[in-house]
Amino acid sequence: MFSVSSSSARQRGFGAAAAVAAAVAGIVLVSQMGGVAMAGTIASGTQFYADPNSQVVKWDAANPGDYREPAIASSIAAIPQGIWFSNYRPSTVQSDVSTVTTAAAAAGKVPVLVVYEIPNRDCGGASAGGAPDIASYESYMQSFANGLGSHQVIVILEPDSLALQTCLSSQQATDRDNAIAFAGARLKSADPAAKVYMDAGHSSWNSPSAQAATLNAAGVKTSSDGIFSNVSNFMTTSSEVSYDKQVLGALGNPSNLHIVVDTSRNGNGPAAGNPWCDPSGRALGQAPTANTGDSAVDAFLWIKPPGESDGCADAAGTFDPALAYALITNGGPPPTTPSSTPSTSTPSSTPPSSTPSTTPSSSTPSTTPSSSGGGGACHVTYARQSEWAGGFTANISITSSTAVNGWTVGFSYGGDQKITGAWSTNYTQSGKNVTLTNLSYNGSIGAGQTLTGMGVQGTWTSSDAAPTAFTLNGVACS
Repeated sequence: MFSVSSSSARQRGFGAAAAVAAAVAGIVLVSQMGGVAMAGTIASGTQFYADPNSQVVKWDAANPGDYREPAIASSIAAIPQGIWFSNYRPSTVQSDVSTVTTAAAAAGKVPVLVVYEIPNRDCGGASAGGAPDIASYESYMQSFANGLGSHQVIVILEPDSLALQTCLSSQQATDRDNAIAFAGARLKSADPAAKVYMDAGHSSWNSPSAQAATLNAAGVKTSSDGIFSNVSNFMTTSSEVSYDKQVLGALGNPSNLHIVVDTSRNGNGPAAGNPWCDPSGRALGQAPTANTGDSAVDAFLWIKPPGESDGCADAAGTFDPALAYALITNGGPPPTTPSSTPSTSTPSSTPPSSTPSTTPSSSTPSTTPSSSGGGGACHVTYARQSEWAGGFTANISITSSTAVNGWTVGFSYGGDQKITGAWSTNYTQSGKNVTLTNLSYNGSIGAGQTLTGMGVQGTWTSSDAAPTAFTLNGVACS
């Protein structure tokens, strides 16, 4: 309904990094919240709002027979994402915003609203557009703010607007900064329950001090709740959190400012060669959650809707099922916060096809070693995808020397880990002992073949020691 033409902030200035992904099975949401709740200023148990009129939901409704549909439905369509206001419609914006915030409040959920209307946005690039001038923009933002009501909302205020100003004259940059400050203040005044975040670019773009200076000029200390980074980008979560903390440090670490990070497509980090526009081999990242494990970080969010083009595979902001399916099959951290499946509406575009990457890799290897068990009949690999204070994700693969039709994998944790979510597998846990079972679509393993794409996320308190005692269908794999 509102994420219409451009959910594709350009996000330039990539630094060096690389990785190509692993997996073949689609991610399916099977999650339970658990473990120690840790968050910034947003309650750790916050549930975010999934737009029932998003492009991916429409595609899903129109393509029930597509082989990609089950994975896309559960792994992307059901997951809350940013709702972009990127088509300049000043006469309807107040009612448009009110429609979303009212529906979200009725569902007990928090919507993530992305304002992308600043004049001369994207410096005239693939995502050009927005309001015609600053006066029109400020009028638009007055109406936008009036639509918020008194509901709890998150507002991502103008991706790229403060990181990308190279095409602006000195006066134009000043006018933009002032307009952002005006917008933030107006949003906060209209709805004190709103959380407003300003643009910090990403970790391989501007220096922390330079970005902090621009944020300061845009009133970040008085007109916002903090900063966001990595929108429409692929930088790893750890690099973004580190960078954002440096930006806040350069601002003097104001106690009222916190961090949100776009993790929608950063499961494998940035691509080799650092292309920004629809690069191959990328993967879904950490699902939306306010249980970040870091008091400085308010939330990890899917600000960029996964599967919407950057402007190379399709027009910027267009949903492309080939891109979406590749993000799923390329592996990466799982969705961990379930939401009810959105209702459906009118069909949208038809899909091209693509071949997912199958080369295993990890852009952010953990310092904690992976673990595997192998014997003559089977081999189970448990590989840390990421680890942070109190939490982890791990990818799991199974190799069998004989054909398997329906599998159950068992193992025992070496520490006090507790699984809180899984993808492409069901799970149960009793103490240290974990049992994983196949889903409807991935129960078969050919003789001598390896099944990938499964994984788990969890918490730990004192030890994240590697698991042992792997079994496949009751047979020891080590």
